[in-house]
Parts: sequence; C-alpha cells; structure tokens
Amino acid sequence: MVTVHLSIVCYLLAVVSVTCGPVEEENPEFWRSLAQSTLRSALARRQNTNVAKNIVLFLGDGMGVTTITAARILKGQMENRTGEETVMNMDTFPYVGLAKVYSVDFQIPDSASTGTAYLCGVKTNLNTVGVNAAARNGVCRSQKGNEVTSILKWAKDAGKSVGIVTTTRVQHATPAASYAHSASRTWYSDADLPLSAVNEGCVDIAVQLITNTDIDVIIGGGRKYMTPKGNPDPEYPTDVSSQGQRKDKRNLINEWLGMKQEKVARFVWNKTDFDAVDPEKTDYLMALFEPGDLRYDVERDSRMDPSIIETTEKAIKILQKNPNGFFLLVEGGRIDQGHHESRASMALHEAVALENAVARALELTNENDTLTIVTADHSHSFNFNGYPFRGNNILGKSPVFGLDFLPYTTLMYGNGPGHKIQNNKRPDIRKVDTTNKDYVQQSAAPLDTETHGGEDVALFAHGPMAHLFQGVYEQNYIAHAMAYAACIGANQQHCTPVLPTNTDPGSSAPDTPLWSMMSLLFSVMTAVLLY
Repeated sequence: MVTVHLSIVCYLLAVVSVTCGPVEEENPEFWRSLAQSTLRSALARRQNTNVAKNIVLFLGDGMGVTTITAARILKGQMENRTGEETVMNMDTFPYVGLAKVYSVDFQIPDSASTGTAYLCGVKTNLNTVGVNAAARNGVCRSQKGNEVTSILKWAKDAGKSVGIVTTTRVQHATPAASYAHSASRTWYSDADLPLSAVNEGCVDIAVQLITNTDIDVIIGGGRKYMTPKGNPDPEYPTDVSSQGQRKDKRNLINEWLGMKQEKVARFVWNKTDFDAVDPEKTDYLMALFEPGDLRYDVERDSRMDPSIIETTEKAIKILQKNPNGFFLLVEGGRIDQGHHESRASMALHEAVALENAVARALELTNENDTLTIVTADHSHSFNFNGYPFRGNNILGKSPVFGLDFLPYTTLMYGNGPGHKIQNNKRPDIRKVDTTNKDYVQQSAAPLDTETHGGEDVALFAHGPMAHLFQGVYEQNYIAHAMAYAACIGANQQHCTPVLPTNTDPGSSAPDTPLWSMMSLLFSVMTAVLLY
C-alpha cells in the first residue's frame, strides 16, 4: 500500500514539474556554461598569503547548513525570484570548510562550549565559557587556574582595536566567550551568582565585560545586567522586568565611562544617539539597545534600534582607524532563539539580516588585508523535507500529504513546541498561514524548547590566509588559524622577514625584495659619497 502511494505521488510530481522550472534551464547549454564559469573561477583562484591586518568573524548562532540553504531561498524569494539559484555573499567566498562542534562532555554542544572553542582555541564542557574542560559546570572553584584567553584578547595585546556586535545581550554565551571566564554561562550579573560562587570569589560576566579586556566597541543588548537593582530602564521605565538587576548597586556603564576619561567614549541606548556617534571622533562605544536581547529583526522598531547592518558598519568605521588593524566579532544571535521557539520564519529572517551585514562589511573592507569569516557555532534539529516544487515558498507546505492525508510544511523540527496531537492526529494546517512570523513548525518529539543539532557546521573564508580553512577540522582550530593569519598569539614565525643565511660561498646574494632594496640603497649611498 505504501509503495503504491509513493508511486502515485512520484508520478504526479513528475507530471506537474514539467512546467515548474525556468525555460532557459531546459537547455543543457545553460548548465554547461554555468559549470564552465565556475570551473574558470576555480582555476583562476590564487592563494592570498598576506598578513591579515583585520579579522571580521560573522557568527550565525545556530546557523547550520539547512538554515543557510533555507535562508538563501528566502532571500531570493524576498527579491521576487524562485530563490534556489540565489547567490549569497558568503557563497562567493573561495574557501569552505566543515568544523566538528561536539564539546568535551556532550555530542551536541551549546553556544558557550562552542564559543570557547572557536574563540579561545580550546574545547571545553557544556555551559562553561572561557575555561578549559577541567572546569565543571556551575562549580565556581573549578574555574580557578583553568581560564583560557580568546583571540579578541590576543588581538588587543598585539595593539589592535577590538569589538563585539551582537543581536543578543552582550553578556550572552557567544560574546562572553571572547572576554569572560565563567563556570556558568548564566551568571550574567551578580544577582545570578549562587551563594557558593559568591563565597568562592567568582565574578559575574557583566563585570568581566568592562574589566577583563579593554574592548573598544560593545554593541548589543543587556542594559539590566549593568545597573543597580530596581534602577528604571530609560526606554521602559515602568516595566519591572526591565529594571536593573545588580544586587551590588554598581552602575557598570558609569564605571566603564569613568575608565575612559582620557579618551572619547560614548554610551548610547537608542538609534537617535547611535546615529549621532561620529566614528572619526569616537574612541570607545558602548551601545545597549534593550534590557535583554534585541528584538527580532522583523519586529524591530527602526526608530529606536538600528539593524545589524548599521551596527556592523558603525563598529568597523570606529575600529578601522587603528593603523594596527582590528578584530571584530559580529553575532546573529537570534537565529538560534528563533529555532528554539520553532519559528522558522524568525530564524531565517535573522539569517538573511546577518547575510546583509556581511555584504556591508565587504564593502567597507579590503580583501587584501581583511580576513572575513562566516560560520556557525552549532546547528539545530531543523529539517528541509518533502518534494516542494521549484520556487515553492520556503515557509510553505509540501504538495505531498502524509499517509494521514494531512499536509506538512517543507521546514520542520525533530523536536520542540510544535509537537501537537489532536484526536490522535496531527493538526490540519490546510487553512493555516505557515508563512506567518509567529507560526510554530511541527516537530516529531514534544519539548518546551527545540534543541541544537550536532552535525558539522560550514565555515566560509575570504581574504588573507583564507585557504587555511579548507577541509574538516575540530572547531577549536579556527581560533589558531585566525591568529596565524593575523600574526597574533603563538604563531608568528612567518611574520618577521629574516634574511636567509648564505651557506654556499659560491652562490649569489639571495634574491628577495628586502635584499634587493638594501642593495639598491647601498649603491645609492656609495654613489653619493663618491660624488
């Protein structure tokens, strides 16, 4: 019975699909020409072995390969195309690799353990941030002596400017991994510290934000972790949940400003003040647009909060004034949160927003001196399934019904809040608008919040030493490869030109640009003296 059903389905799909594809794609020369063009690009590719003066790391939190594919189609469909053929900016990057994301203690990781891997170069345990695997989740005393530093700190120590841009709170797991050391990723403010952690001397993540590393640009959310308990929020003064949370009564924003008295430092919390910040006249910027995480991009009040494109642009313009270069982490953090809620529309629109920020960053930087990376920390239990026709709305339904004679969406989850059984049957969604931003996709197993996935994540690289990111590697390799590319951290043997020793008495002088320049200079000086 099942075989007969599938045969009928395949026959109907084959019949209907005759009229589905663009006409030019019916000509085999279309595909041959496209392949030859791609081949010529591959053959013309040359390795860029320059030192990376700048590094821009785009991190799509939860942006697994399925999310990238679906976001690519959504972006095209938002531009009134079928979508599948869309080329995103990250698609044009010449080098692509796969990173293995497991943590030391779990097959499937979280954003804290993965953040520690790709930023600090060390794999660690679930829920811990900026510490090695000898530290235990939630055990304060175990983090002492097990702290690990990140590429953000390595860059700062090398004289570069550094920045963080995120769509979550700036104390969240991903940004925290760049500056904090904590046995728990959830110790955002001192109000979150258990008594044992207080007694053992652990410091909350918000305090570490302003004390551990001198960060030039900090943009995201998280105001309430920075101000005294009960302190009214400037944007939501009557909302109790938005009030300051600090039990120690410290105002970390004011403390941060006080540390920068010899520099031009600005704190802003709304778009008007943010737009007024002149990058040329600003040394430090802290911009916190929400008490917690920022709003989803499709729900963002553009009068109050800038987009991730705008925040990325402002950060680069401030940081690039440093002649030594910069390191910038840009996180599309709410991709992950959209997935956890099983709201695929939200997650994909966040991914498209991050992709647009990549485009702006490429416009503002130069591939000769800027290494640009786009990757993810982990994926989700997110599936792209069924047999939708070409150009079918990526947020829509498959034309093929299930064996229960009910439709299902092209995008679904392995688990999550979308598992709903009514009268021993799946919900009938024939009259449901599954493209709505609030639609919760169906899932196989019931959970309050959908989980991460454990498969490898893609990494796209462009610029100096981008070829180092080919192949399949452990996620912690990423930090070391970035450091090598920028000549910071441990690997600097290739960074300082050294004149080769002439061991053969009969050989000529070494043929290097530096030697040639020195020889020319010596000749000129000799001529001047003789004259």
